[in-house]
Amino acid sequence: MMRLKLLQAAVLMSLLTFGVSAHAVNLKIATISPEGSSWMRKMREGAERVAQATDNRVRFKFYPGGVMGNDQAVLRKIRIGQLHGGAFAGGALAGYYPDTQIYSIPLKFRSLEEVDYVRPFMDSVIQEGLEKNGFVSFGLADGGGFAYIMSNQPAEDVATLRRLKVWIPAHDEMINAAMKGLGISPISLPIADVRTGLQTGLIDTVANTPEGAIVLQWHTQVKYLTRLPIVYIYGILAIDRRAFDRIAPQDQIVVRKVMTQIWSEMNVMNREKYMEAMKALQKQGIQFVDPPPAAMADWYEKTAIVNQRIIEAGIISKEMADMLDAHLADFRSRQTQKP
Repeated sequence: MMRLKLLQAAVLMSLLTFGVSAHAVNLKIATISPEGSSWMRKMREGAERVAQATDNRVRFKFYPGGVMGNDQAVLRKIRIGQLHGGAFAGGALAGYYPDTQIYSIPLKFRSLEEVDYVRPFMDSVIQEGLEKNGFVSFGLADGGGFAYIMSNQPAEDVATLRRLKVWIPAHDEMINAAMKGLGISPISLPIADVRTGLQTGLIDTVANTPEGAIVLQWHTQVKYLTRLPIVYIYGILAIDRRAFDRIAPQDQIVVRKVMTQIWSEMNVMNREKYMEAMKALQKQGIQFVDPPPAAMADWYEKTAIVNQRIIEAGIISKEMADMLDAHLADFRSRQTQKP
């Protein structure tokens, strides 16, 4: 009788152990963010909270600093199951859901106040579109504000920019279309090669957020920043839906709750860092260039034509572009009505 009870207990323990291990998931996440950066600190904080709340049934393993390659390389590794997700700039996922690029339409926003008005309406649309196309996300985080033109000579107008050696990210269809529409012949390089390109003179003009330029040390190779909000940058943690579905349902709830909170905190933190980074660039000798009114008007006029072509080409859906325009029009109308 005693032997039977011991056997039953052993079988029960085996079943319980199998039940736990069947739902234990290790999520391998790649990012270009360097180890020690604010992005990595917050993501690791979230990972620790998830592991604790799930009794280690869900764990994250991060590959920071671009060790898994650029965004395209990471996405290839996700497709074959070598990785399960990544922390990306939003446009990197355009191959799965093109409208992730909506905030990157050139010169669409004129201020961060406009961004802050639009995002509560449109962030969820982006997330839903991604989830329908195979990626689970947890909110969008400010990626350091706007990307600005940074160069080795003042670039206050389109004509000047056409004479410069302008870098664009590899595989960025929309930015490539925008540059060519403005009559600029860009040079495409992976992000990891940009600093070397600046050092060797292969390129002399880039666009990045102030913090991004500092983190990647690009600011040491340029002299000017043109105060023109080229595109708004956001970051997103995207996990392959196939990997996420292997997590037990109750643990999925935990992951969504914790990581959504982390990305909300990161959004606030990164906006503060944007302001600090702008001041830091000035302190380090970067000269800020303000385009005169005529040049500014020319920028917006030419870019509006290019943006229309981008929509007509289907790079961004007309429905999404119209939604953005409607929210911006509403915000600007409210501003003009203020006493």
